[in-house]
Amino acid sequence: MENSKKFYINGAWMNPASSETLDVINPATEKPFATIALGTAEDVDRAVAAAKAAFDSYSITTRDERIELLENIIAEYKKRADDLAGVLSDEMGAPSGLAQAAQVPFGLGHFITTLEVLKNFEFEEKVGTTTVVREPVGVCGLITPWNWPLNQIAAKTAPALAAGCTMVLKPSEIAPLNALILTEVFHAAGVPAGVFNLVNGAGPAVGSALSSHPDVDMVSFTGSTRAGIDVARNAAPTVKRVAQELGGKSANIVLDDADLEEVITRDVNGMVLNSGQSCNASSRILVSESQIDDAIAIAKAAADGIVVGPPTADGTTIGPVVSQAQFDKIQGLIQKAIDEGATLVTGGLGRPEHLTTGYYVKPTVFADVTNDMTIAQEEIFGPVMTLITYQNEDDAVQIANDSCYGLAGMVSSGSHERARRVARRMRTGMVHINGAPLLADVPFGGYKQSGNGREFAKFGLHDFLELKSVYGDNDA
Repeated sequence: MENSKKFYINGAWMNPASSETLDVINPATEKPFATIALGTAEDVDRAVAAAKAAFDSYSITTRDERIELLENIIAEYKKRADDLAGVLSDEMGAPSGLAQAAQVPFGLGHFITTLEVLKNFEFEEKVGTTTVVREPVGVCGLITPWNWPLNQIAAKTAPALAAGCTMVLKPSEIAPLNALILTEVFHAAGVPAGVFNLVNGAGPAVGSALSSHPDVDMVSFTGSTRAGIDVARNAAPTVKRVAQELGGKSANIVLDDADLEEVITRDVNGMVLNSGQSCNASSRILVSESQIDDAIAIAKAAADGIVVGPPTADGTTIGPVVSQAQFDKIQGLIQKAIDEGATLVTGGLGRPEHLTTGYYVKPTVFADVTNDMTIAQEEIFGPVMTLITYQNEDDAVQIANDSCYGLAGMVSSGSHERARRVARRMRTGMVHINGAPLLADVPFGGYKQSGNGREFAKFGLHDFLELKSVYGDNDA
């Protein structure tokens, strides 16, 4: 890619301040296939200065002007859909079908949904003689991860643009190329100079400089809880707004009146989507003690039917995980589970036998897991599931809530009212009843150490707006 060693600042591709670079590794081949520039605090200063200068004019653009801009972005995005899908397979190992059917469309969906929200959003309301105004928060630092990169970049840039904010994006250095293409989309769509800026780099350099920068008014971060704590700490001295979507260890409560075969088969296959690299993946499957033997057999059959293979191969269900570091972490957690006494049902250590190269992980199921085991408490970010038994409904809820995380959860039952009752008791930002899908027009985010903000649709737009009360603003 011709701009991979440059940054996009003030409407143009610019050379970085440093000559340091990083190879982008294809996780299916373990070989580099592209090189990006790595930014420094100096590059962040230039990008933030451009965003700050552009804020005065962009923040007062009209609703119609922002609507037109989002329409242009949507049109240009569609033109680059194949390019985006191809690069996602190369840089993060997404199977071609997943990239085309989910990774790329999810990103587009946020622009489409935000456009519809913007058309009718109430930026002002009257309260007696006072006008309450929702104004753009200012310059935003956006820090995004590698697992669903377009989804997470779009979930931040779309509402920021709709709100009237300017921004600096630091995408993951592990999967950065999709962000470069999206930047070309923004340029072609006519995003004004300085409104959107891109600086690639590592978290300790670019991420820290961005989150601590005195001219950044808000940081929107998606990533691990550990990194999110660092972002919040860096932001604290300047008292900037911080919105965080962090880790998860979601519980999947299968109540004893659910169709066990249907639910476990569905949810094992759903959990390994994207090689299990989803913060909301329901990796803790909670099953009644009386049904555990059947549940083990069903989960094993489902996991053994998952096809692990190259992203471009026909029939591949899941590809590799994203990096050597991620592969090593997952292997360590699998070994830890064995050491702590969990029973390996299927999968386990090492690559699938037919694959000798690439960061491929066997779809793995553990039984005889207690909720205090490392495998039940720590986010794995791989195709690894645990089967945990409960005695009754209250016990299931207690186990589900016994986590430092609270991002998502699932509950399945033959009775909708029973599932609904249990869902209301789960301390998570989202609960899926009987396999209900994720939607782009309702809030996404979690409780506890899973974060403190909400993204998607009008709910995400609110995070990029400040409230101002204008007293005595009479019409008379």
